[in-house]
Amino acid sequence: VLSDEGYGKPEYVPTEKKIVIVTAPGPGSGKMSFAMSQVYQDRKRGITSGYAKFETFPIWNLELEHPVNTAYEAATADLGDFNQVDPFHLSAYGVTAINYNRDVENFAILRRMIEKMVGPDDPLASYRSPTDMGVNMAAEGIIDDEACREASRQEIVRRYFRYNRDFVEGTTGRETLRRMDVIMAKVGVKPDDRSVVSPARRAAEEAEKDKTRRKGHRGIYCGAAIELVVGDGTIITKGKNSPLMHAESAAILNAVKILIRLPDDTLLISRPVIDSMIRLKRIFGSSAASLDVKEVLDALAASSVADEKARKCIEALAMLRGCEMHTTHMLNNGDEAPLKMLGINVTTDAKIPLPTL
Repeated sequence: VLSDEGYGKPEYVPTEKKIVIVTAPGPGSGKMSFAMSQVYQDRKRGITSGYAKFETFPIWNLELEHPVNTAYEAATADLGDFNQVDPFHLSAYGVTAINYNRDVENFAILRRMIEKMVGPDDPLASYRSPTDMGVNMAAEGIIDDEACREASRQEIVRRYFRYNRDFVEGTTGRETLRRMDVIMAKVGVKPDDRSVVSPARRAAEEAEKDKTRRKGHRGIYCGAAIELVVGDGTIITKGKNSPLMHAESAAILNAVKILIRLPDDTLLISRPVIDSMIRLKRIFGSSAASLDVKEVLDALAASSVADEKARKCIEALAMLRGCEMHTTHMLNNGDEAPLKMLGINVTTDAKIPLPTL
């Protein structure tokens, strides 16, 4: 590794600044190997450079089982990462510090390479543990520990649904789901501890039972629910699919009606606009007339030209940022993309809608 065919082989990047930040999309993307390659080649050029890493999670000076640190395990369940006490730090300083398995596993090798690369008095040789190599003061920013614990539990539940969707889509395996079951049990949460999950599921059940109100479409009954922050409290509003629109679309319209205090039966989109949208879909070859979120928002924008209520609803969409939402069925891009753009945290049961023929 410490040769021209190892760290010396990647192209050298000349730098002038005293601090150079190396960043990349995610884990396993080569940040450390690139940085060490630069350090190795700097040293050959007589430049005394070093290396440190800024890594937010796990937080080294929170306890091992703190939900914030466990949320990191949830975020990397597909990689199999797990937190542990840093044995090098404990041995060197007698201080318990939390790190994760890959850093601990790699440190002994990394330390040997550093020892071969530099002398014992070099600042780079002062690292005695993987925790030493990190820059992390995140714990100092926690002013409400219980709020952070609850937020972490909710993040773990969101990850649970994310991995279940990934499994349905074939991008992760059963081992990831098994790890998530263990993590969920560790922090004592269940899927329906997410406040919008049960209401979304009930909405789907209600749609199937109440066929007189033209809910459901082609034998598919979907539900969606959004939690709104209204004043000092929260309100959960639901949406059900129909021949006219998706459950997510209905939930969005119901939500903005609540936010601007319109009656539930207020019609926001004119019938001519809806008919035009449906005709356009059929021109594009779509056999499904039901409008997804993007199409409903486009229709709402068109209606807002002549309708003051629709215009106010458009303005109220900004108030949905940061809201929680759950759906019972797999989202298509026309639902998911605009929901993300609105800043809504969406999870799904990822059921595959199979129409009745």
